[in-house]
Amino acid sequence: MSILLSNTQLFRGISEQEIQSLMHCLQVSRSIHRRGETILGEGTVTENIGIVLSGMALISCGDIWGNTSILGNVAPGEVFAEVYACIPGQPLLISVSAAEDTEVMFMNVGHVLKTCSNACPFHSKLIQNLLSVCARRSLQLSQRISHTNTKSIRGRLMSYFSECAKQSGSNAFTVPYNRQQLADYLSVDRSAMCNELSKMRRDGLIEYERNRILLKV
Repeated sequence: MSILLSNTQLFRGISEQEIQSLMHCLQVSRSIHRRGETILGEGTVTENIGIVLSGMALISCGDIWGNTSILGNVAPGEVFAEVYACIPGQPLLISVSAAEDTEVMFMNVGHVLKTCSNACPFHSKLIQNLLSVCARRSLQLSQRISHTNTKSIRGRLMSYFSECAKQSGSNAFTVPYNRQQLADYLSVDRSAMCNELSKMRRDGLIEYERNRILLKV
C-alpha cells in the first residue's frame, strides 16, 4: 500500500519507508464500498480524511426537493472530506458515494495535524501536502463555477471540455462521468444535454464515443 500512497497528492515527496513509519502515527482504517453505496452522508460529522485507493467516488450535494448536483469526482490517490475533517463538529454539506466498487482508506486528521513524539520531518511534509490538497480542492470548485456561469448548455459543455483538454494535454480525452453524472455536474437536464452533444457533433465541433471526447479545433 505504501507504493500506492507515495504517488498520491497527500504523501507526495515522502518515501515508501517513511510512509510505513507514518502508518504507526496515524489512525488508519480501510473499507470497501459497492457501486452506489454512500461512503459519507450529508449531515454527518467526520474527523477522518478519506483517500481513494481504487475505484472512484463522487462528491455531490442535494436540495430538499431531491435534486442532486455533482461537485466533482475522486480518483485513486485523491482525497475527500479533508476540509470537513479539519473543522471540528462541522456537518458535511456534501455526500460522498462510490461511482463503482471503491476501496478507501481513512486517517484521523488529529493524528495528521499533530506531529508525534518522534517529530518526524516527513510528518511535517504531510501537513504541507494537506494544505496543498485543500487549496487544490478550492480551485476545482472554482473551475466548476466557471463552467456553469454560461447560460447555454453548449457553453457549459465547451467550457468543461476545454478544461479537460488542457489537463490531459490533448484534444482527445476521457470524461470521468456518465451522461447523467455529467449533466448533474453542469447543472443541466440530461436529455437536453444529450441533444446538444448530438448537435455539436453534427456541427463538427466534437466527436465522441461514450465518454471519450475529441475536440475538433
